[in-house]
Amino acid sequence: MKKALSLLLVLAMTVSLAACGSATAGTTTETTKTTETSESVETTTTEETTETVATDSTTYDKDYIEETLNLANNADQEWTYSADADAWVLSVVSAVAYPEIADEQGVSVCVPGAYVTGIDTNADGSADITAATYTAAVKGSLVIDYEAEITSPNGQVYTAATAPVIITTGAAGYGSQSNSAASTTYAVDGYISVSCGNRGKQDTATDSSGNTYYTGDAPTCLADQKAAARFVKYNILLGNLPGSVDYFVSTGGSGGAAHATMFAATSNNSDFYDYQIAAGAVGVYQNDDGTYSTTVTIDGQDYEISDGAWGCVAYSAITSLYEADMAMAFEYYMDTAYTFNTPFQEQLAEYLSQEYMEYINEQNLSVLESAVGFDLNGDGDMDDTIALTIEYDADAHADTNGYYGTYLDLYLAEFQQNLEWYLDNLDYAEGWTWFNTDGTAMSDEEVAAMTHDDMVAAFLEGRYAKSSSSSMGGPGGTMGAPGDMTGAPGDMTGAPGDMTGAPTGTAPTDTTTTDTTTEVGTPDQGTTQSATSSVDSSNYSSYEEMVAAYQADIDEITAGDAYGNNIVSLYNPLNYIGADGTENPTWTKIVMGASEGDMSMFASLNLEIAWLNAGTDAVIEWQWDGGHVPSEILGNSLALYVDQMYGEYVEGAVTVEKAAATQQTTNGTETEASGNDISSWATYSDETGVSFSLADAVAYRVAGASKSTPGFDVIDYGQEDYVFGSKTADARHWDIFVLNVLEEYADVLEPLFNQGY
Repeated sequence: MKKALSLLLVLAMTVSLAACGSATAGTTTETTKTTETSESVETTTTEETTETVATDSTTYDKDYIEETLNLANNADQEWTYSADADAWVLSVVSAVAYPEIADEQGVSVCVPGAYVTGIDTNADGSADITAATYTAAVKGSLVIDYEAEITSPNGQVYTAATAPVIITTGAAGYGSQSNSAASTTYAVDGYISVSCGNRGKQDTATDSSGNTYYTGDAPTCLADQKAAARFVKYNILLGNLPGSVDYFVSTGGSGGAAHATMFAATSNNSDFYDYQIAAGAVGVYQNDDGTYSTTVTIDGQDYEISDGAWGCVAYSAITSLYEADMAMAFEYYMDTAYTFNTPFQEQLAEYLSQEYMEYINEQNLSVLESAVGFDLNGDGDMDDTIALTIEYDADAHADTNGYYGTYLDLYLAEFQQNLEWYLDNLDYAEGWTWFNTDGTAMSDEEVAAMTHDDMVAAFLEGRYAKSSSSSMGGPGGTMGAPGDMTGAPGDMTGAPGDMTGAPTGTAPTDTTTTDTTTEVGTPDQGTTQSATSSVDSSNYSSYEEMVAAYQADIDEITAGDAYGNNIVSLYNPLNYIGADGTENPTWTKIVMGASEGDMSMFASLNLEIAWLNAGTDAVIEWQWDGGHVPSEILGNSLALYVDQMYGEYVEGAVTVEKAAATQQTTNGTETEASGNDISSWATYSDETGVSFSLADAVAYRVAGASKSTPGFDVIDYGQEDYVFGSKTADARHWDIFVLNVLEEYADVLEPLFNQGY
C-alpha cells in the first residue's frame, strides 16, 4: 500500500510541476555548483544535469528510490537453490530505480546456504521453503541465520554479518555486460557473490520520441557497478541480504579488471555521483543547493552508504588508459631487438618514449623502500624514500636505447621478485610434465625424487610442460577468463634477444585482429590493429587528415560531457588514489601476465606506487609465462588472498597461512617440453636470489606482444576507445600525448606515414 501511494504521489507531483512550468523527468536545466576534482579532472562551475522525477523535492526522490529498491518490496524476487554448492541465488533484479537499459542494469546475489534458514513466501517472517524441501525456484524473501558460521577451506571464519562480498565487474573491453545470475563459486568460502550488468561502449537507447542515441560513454560501466554495490549494501543494512557492508571486494579480468581497479580507486568519490543519480541509485542524492547526500533512512535512522571497496583483486587490469600508449611504446622501444611493423611506428615509439620519460619525471614519484619491499639504493637497508625517475644516456645504456633510472630499477626489481616467487613455489606445481636434459619425459619415480633445486634448474632450462589443472581460478573462480592465454608464451627460445613468436592461446574476446584490407576502429569492424599489420592507418589517407581528426576529437572531449567532466580524466584511476574525497581501499592486488601484450607493466607499477603512498596495502604480481587474464597458480587463489587480508585487517579474525605443498609423485602426460629456456640470461641462487638485467626484462616482456604497436591509440582507434564516444560518433581519439607527438614531430613523421617498409 505504501509503495502504491508513493507511485500515485509521484504521478500527482509530476503533473503539478508540469502545470507550473517546473522541470520534470527528462528535462535538462543548468545548475551552478563547484565540484572538487583531482589533478587531471577539470573543475567546472556551470554544468548541465539531467533531472529525475520530482526534482524540487530531493527528499521525495529519496523516499521513492529507497522504497523501490528495498528488496522486501519486490514481489518478483525469486531464489534458486543449488544443492551442489549449498547456495541460494537471487534472480536478476533492477539495481536502480530509473534504468535506461534494464537488461544491463540489474544485479544478482549468491548466498551460502549456511546463512539461510529458508525462504519466506508469505511475508510472515518464517521460512516456508528450506534447502531440504526445495524443489523449484521460489518467490519470497530470505530468512537469515546470523548465528551460523562458515569456516572456509583456508580456515577463516565468517558469519552472515561478517562475510566479505565479492562483486565481479564485467565490462570486457569496456563494453556492456548483460545481467546474469551470480556465481556459486565462492559459497564454499563463506562469501556473498554479486553479479551485475552494466552499460558500455556501442550501447544505444531510445528516447521518448523514438530516436536512437549512443549511451556507452565513460563512466557508464563504472557508474552501473557502483550503483549495484549501493543496492547490495542497502539491502544488507535492511536485513534482506547477508554480508558485511565494510568488506566489499571488487574483482574481474581484462576490461573487468580495469573496472575492478577503478571501482576501488574511485571509492565513493563525488565525481561519479551525478551519473548514479541519473540512474536512480540508492544512497546518493543531490540536494536543492547542489550538494550531495549519501545516506539512506531505515526505521527513522540515517545510515551512510559508500560505493567503495575494502579490497580488490584484478586480473590483467587494462588501466590506466591515460598513459597506456606512451608506456607501451616505451616498453617496446627499450628492447633494441624489437621489430616494429613500420618505420612510422618505430619513430613514433621513439618520440613517445621521450614523452613518457618527461611524464614520469613530472609526477615527482617516490616510494618508501620498506613499503615496496626492495633495497633500491643498495645501501643494505630498506629505510629510505627513493625518488623515482627515468634518465637517458645513449652511450652508457645502449642496451636499453639509452634509458635507465630509479623508476626502471623498481620495474626490474618487480620482475626479478616475481620470477623468484615463481621458482620458490614450484613445489606447488600439480600435473606438470617434467623432462630430462635429453628431452625425454621423466619417470614417475624420477619426478617423485626431484628436489626443489632440481625443479628450479628444469624450469630455467624450459624442461617442463604445464598442466591447466594447476590453475586455481581467476576472476569469478573460473579457470581463466575471456581471452585467457593458458600455457607459456610461444617460441621464446634462448636469450631475450632471440624471443620470436607471440603467446599461445586465444586473443581477448573484445578485440579483433584484422588484415591490411579491413578498416579498424569502427563499430562494425575490429577495434585494434593486428600485431602484424604493415599499415599505419586504414582510416586516413593523409597525415594531415589524421592529425585534424585527433585535434577535433580531443577538443570535443576536453570541452566536457553533460556534467562538465572530461571523461578520459574520469577513467584515470591515478587521479583518484589518495585524492581528497576518495575512500582508499585497505588492500589491492593486481595480477598481470608478464608476457601479455595487452597492457604495459608500467600501468600496474604506477598503480602500486600510488596506492602505497596513499597507505593502501598494494601488491602486483607479474605472473611469469602468464598471458592475458592469467589464472591463479602454484597454490594461490583469490579466496586465499581474501582470507589472508581478512585475517590481517579484521580484529579477531584468524591468521591464514598458505597450506603446505604436496610433492608431485606422478609425471604429467605431455610428450614434449613447452617451457622457455631462460638459463642463458636468468640466474638463481639461494644466497642472491634471481638476477637478470633490465634489457633482459624488457626483451622477455615484449616477446608477448600481440596487439597493435606501439599502443592502444596508435594510429587507428584503439581497443578501448569506444568508451570515449558520443551520441553521434561511437569512437574518438583521446590521447593528448599522441597528439603532442604528431604535432611536434610532423616534419619527420609525415613522410613515413603509411609508407610501410
